[in-house]
Amino acid sequence: MKKAIALTLAAAMSASLLAGCGSSQNSSGSQTGESGSTLPAYNELTVGEDYTDLKAEIKVITNRTDLEGDGTLAGYVAAFQEMYPNITITNETITDYANDMTTRLTNPDWGDVCMIPTTIPLPELSDYFYPLCDLSAIEDEYNFADNRAYDGKVYGIPSICNAQGVVYNKAVFEEAGITELPTTPTKFLDALQKIKDNTDAIPLYTNYAAGWTMTAWDAYIGGSTGDSNWMNVTMPQTHDPFAPGVPTGDSESGPYAVYNVLYQAVKRGLTEDDPTTTDWEGSKTMMNNGQIATMVLGSWAVVQMQQAGPNADDIGYMPFPISVDGVQYASAGSDYCYGVNINSSDDEKIASMLYIKWLSESSNFSYDQGGIPVLKSQEYPETLAAFDGIELVADAPAPTDLADLAANVQQDAELTLNADETHGKRVVEAAINGDETLDDIVADWNAAWNDAVDRNAPQ
Repeated sequence: MKKAIALTLAAAMSASLLAGCGSSQNSSGSQTGESGSTLPAYNELTVGEDYTDLKAEIKVITNRTDLEGDGTLAGYVAAFQEMYPNITITNETITDYANDMTTRLTNPDWGDVCMIPTTIPLPELSDYFYPLCDLSAIEDEYNFADNRAYDGKVYGIPSICNAQGVVYNKAVFEEAGITELPTTPTKFLDALQKIKDNTDAIPLYTNYAAGWTMTAWDAYIGGSTGDSNWMNVTMPQTHDPFAPGVPTGDSESGPYAVYNVLYQAVKRGLTEDDPTTTDWEGSKTMMNNGQIATMVLGSWAVVQMQQAGPNADDIGYMPFPISVDGVQYASAGSDYCYGVNINSSDDEKIASMLYIKWLSESSNFSYDQGGIPVLKSQEYPETLAAFDGIELVADAPAPTDLADLAANVQQDAELTLNADETHGKRVVEAAINGDETLDDIVADWNAAWNDAVDRNAPQ
């Protein structure tokens, strides 16, 4: 997650480790595996009919520590093994996932399936992950199929498709006298003030101490512009992208408006008294029982809040309060994507693809976790009812010639969005300490960003 992590990984993974492990693609979209054998492409597999006698052992590494202790992950494995009794699956969960998994990828024997860390630039996916199929083979059926695709090849299948919004407690909103969900930053801050004035709940809980939760704020940038090309195509070629009103001309939208919500909430005393003492696990119960009114997190968090106490019906989810020219937008996209180790054996690759396909298409995993289903044909969960009529903005991938530009600019500017917690924490600290304003921070960000654009963007 630090600057130039991709170069470090590339150096650590020597060419000798990859020389005998790669696969080539034939004209049918299938892959050539060990000893010239032909492996079926992901889209060619039919779960429950193909390879039912396959014997393999695979290791799956995931960030979902919350689903390990209660037996949920084991339950999915057991259901899959009713069709594939000879495929043994071992789950391992990691708390500090992005950092630890990025390091583990330097060892080719890390396992067989993992959630692909977003620290791996798209052009480097083929160094570590098996090409599952052509993008054209699944893009009409799968939501956000291009999230971990490069040069027409899919290296990762979405585990959950998230809408990006705000978890909130309906009972607290009602007690505060809030009758309509806010659609702009000003209206949202006004609602937080009402909560402070009329209830005992913490209006906005930052979850500052957890660290990784602070990266959630970056996920709203695309939706704040209403432009799917902003994050990966336009922003890496734009000067001063964090300035007020860029790119919409309205200070109530755009990247500045997103971070200003956080800055103003902390500065006005609308958050917890001491952010350094926040407790991620404890916050779930506090949200469920009405001690917390709102938290800025992806839709994946809704189910966790509902299950944290007896008041599941009080937990709601609303779009992040941004409107552009009177239209409310919301960022949406894939959460972590399942990737298959390029170094796994042929049988392990097939077993891995079968399990991923079952999870994605048949298990209801994304739906059960409060996310947008992976398949476009499946219904949204009730938790996303507030998104009906909202324009969803999915960050479009850059064309091949610009595929690594966004990563290069971010790394060069030391502003790794969606993966680095430090800039979100800086906003909170500035609002508490008063040692710099948001405009001071933005000026610093823009200066670093502009230099990075000048060094990396096409002239």
